Amino acid sequence: MTNYQTYPRRGGNLLPTLVAGAAFTLAVFLVFDRTGWLDAKPSAEPRAVTPRGELAPLELSFVEVFERCSPSVAHINTSSLVRTGWGGVSRQNGSGSGFVWDAAGIVVTNHHVVENAREVQVTVAGKNYRADVLASSPVNDLAVLQLRGRIEGLEPLLLGSSDDLRVGQTVIAIGNPFGFDQTMTTGIVSALNRTIQTGKDRKKRRMSGLIQVDAAINPGNSGGPVLDSAGRLIGVATAIYSPSGTNAGIGFAVPVDKVNEVVPQLLGNQPDTAVLGVRTEYDNLRLDPSTGYSSGAIITDVVEGYGAEAAGIRPFRVRETRSGSVIESYGDVIVALDDQPVRSFSELPRTLKKRKPGDKVRVRLIRGLPDDPQEIEVVVKLSRLGKPSDM
Repeated sequence: MTNYQTYPRRGGNLLPTLVAGAAFTLAVFLVFDRTGWLDAKPSAEPRAVTPRGELAPLELSFVEVFERCSPSVAHINTSSLVRTGWGGVSRQNGSGSGFVWDAAGIVVTNHHVVENAREVQVTVAGKNYRADVLASSPVNDLAVLQLRGRIEGLEPLLLGSSDDLRVGQTVIAIGNPFGFDQTMTTGIVSALNRTIQTGKDRKKRRMSGLIQVDAAINPGNSGGPVLDSAGRLIGVATAIYSPSGTNAGIGFAVPVDKVNEVVPQLLGNQPDTAVLGVRTEYDNLRLDPSTGYSSGAIITDVVEGYGAEAAGIRPFRVRETRSGSVIESYGDVIVALDDQPVRSFSELPRTLKKRKPGDKVRVRLIRGLPDDPQEIEVVVKLSRLGKPSDM
């Protein structure tokens, strides 16, 4: 029997197998990863809300001031007629802010917001009103409006003091910048007793004693309230300093002490004011030299129930096409009162300053401009300002 010698079996090299397996696993992973099979699936369920906790004390004070004061802030829209460069007339709309002065429907705003306005619409406390301009002070850029219709539920703002204001204290402005009503901005008092020049050309005015603030104030904020952190009125937004006409962090407000002095004067002086009962959309008007006069006070509205209406003064009418171009214009222009020349509508208050309600004045008019101008004279019995009129 033949015996065979056995030898132990030698083990194989496993490295190639391991490398191949790893490569296969990596390939599978890359395939799954590229196809998104390994990604977490989005949940269609709403996420849990994390409780915020209490608002910070400063936030709470801002919220409280806005909720308490914003119903007393008014959004003012105006409509007026303006002269174009070619002697025509076009309609122009404006927007500004104001605030409730008393529960009887008196609203305070800037003079420049309602200057020469033919129609004034006021939205306050969620209601819309027509309003009349009772009186204004151009030098202080303040005006008082009277809301028409049924007045109820109006809350006047609390008055503070501007005498003890300090640079660095918080200010809050609420208004209607660019027509976005009920907008609140915050900042600080940046400086006190500032002097600036407002307006353009002949309407330039120098205003002094103003409060400078860095709260964002833009076109449309004019006439709106500037408040302290307690929600008290400390000023009325009146101007911004910006080459572009938009907020640049420098705004100005008429101090409330001046407002509390001027507004009662405007309201208290009404009963003794003698007026013709006319309004205008223009301040200056150049007349055709053929009339014999170079300028006058154009009349665009005659107030019902006043002396001007009784004397037969006619409002200046303008007919426009849908595109806004003027196709016809005619009416009365005042050129003299009792032989005293009147060169613009703004001269009427000075001319009538010493007159009393019930006095009679001779009014010289140019009627029928521009096609058939004729000079006439009427006698007007001056009225007492018991309802709105410019003069």
